[in-house]
Amino acid sequence: MTEYERSRTMPAQAEHVYDQAADLGRLDTWLPEALHVEPDVLPAVTVHEDRTDADTSALLRSRPDQMRLEWGTRDDGSYAGWLQVAGIDSGASEVTLHLSFLDKRHDPGEALVGEALDSSLARLEEQVRIRVDNAAG
Repeated sequence: MTEYERSRTMPAQAEHVYDQAADLGRLDTWLPEALHVEPDVLPAVTVHEDRTDADTSALLRSRPDQMRLEWGTRDDGSYAGWLQVAGIDSGASEVTLHLSFLDKRHDPGEALVGEALDSSLARLEEQVRIRVDNAAG
C-alpha cells in the first residue's frame, strides 16, 4: 500500500470550505481535471477518468458532522481517500487530502499524485475564495 497526503491553509471558516468541497454538483471544480464524478444512488458514484476513458464504480460518503469526505473504489478495493477540513485561528481552515493506493498497480507514482493533490487543493482554495468574495460583495 502506498499513501500520499497534502495539506493547505484556506482563508475561510471550516464550514464554508467543507460545504464547497462536499457539493456533489461542484466536485469537478476542484478534483483533478481528468476526473469526473457522477452520483448514482449515494453513496454509490461512478468516476470517469479522461486519461484512460474508463469508468470506475466507487463510493463517496459525506460526514458533515466531522467535516470529512471519504471515497474509494467499490468493486476492487484498489484505491481510497479522504478530505478533512479543520478550523484554525482567525477564521481560516486547514484542508488535508489523503490518498491510499491499496494495489500498487493503480498507483500513478509520487510525482503525478503529488501534483494532483497540490492542484486539487489550489483549485478548491480558488473556489472558496470566489464563494467568500461573492458572499461579501
